[in-house]
Amino acid sequence: MGVRDLVEKGEILKRVCEALLFGDPSRASVIATQEYAHENLAFAGRKYNEYESTTIFLRDGFLDRYSGSKLVFPASLRLISHLMPAEFPAHPNWKMSESHMVYWELFPTIDHVVPVARGGADDQTNWVTTSMIRNSAKSNWLLEELGWNLQPPGNVREWDGLTGWFMQYIEQEPTYLNDPYLKRWHRAAFRALAAI
Repeated sequence: MGVRDLVEKGEILKRVCEALLFGDPSRASVIATQEYAHENLAFAGRKYNEYESTTIFLRDGFLDRYSGSKLVFPASLRLISHLMPAEFPAHPNWKMSESHMVYWELFPTIDHVVPVARGGADDQTNWVTTSMIRNSAKSNWLLEELGWNLQPPGNVREWDGLTGWFMQYIEQEPTYLNDPYLKRWHRAAFRALAAI
């Protein structure tokens, strides 16, 4: 949606208001329903397991498909927080005031290019990697409504989101697998890396 579309929608709303001002609510209703109908944006929340997420992150080369920025494997971020808690604090429930901004800026998540609430498919053809911060900003908007473009995927051989570092570190220090979060992501990475 460009500026022109918003201007046209503003004009539609102006005509609705004029009809109301002149005591013609029926005409206002016709204009609204035919030219600027309400779209029900039902919540379509989805939780992806670690393996599904890792598969998409690897496919996209750990690049934010909306900005082209490099992102970091979730378990790598958490392990860094274990190793350097003062420098990279992480709150167990993601409280912003107690977690480093890296968890919003570089933490990858999956987003629907066309939101399910707007008719998009809930499958890999419509899933892309993005940061938590961009996912939050995009919400149920279409890319053209935000003026965003879909960036090409990265090459996981050039940037793996520090997944390789995580796997090597865990191999040297396997006691970190006692952390259930790290263990789930380790299992997912092992499986997903074997498939590429």
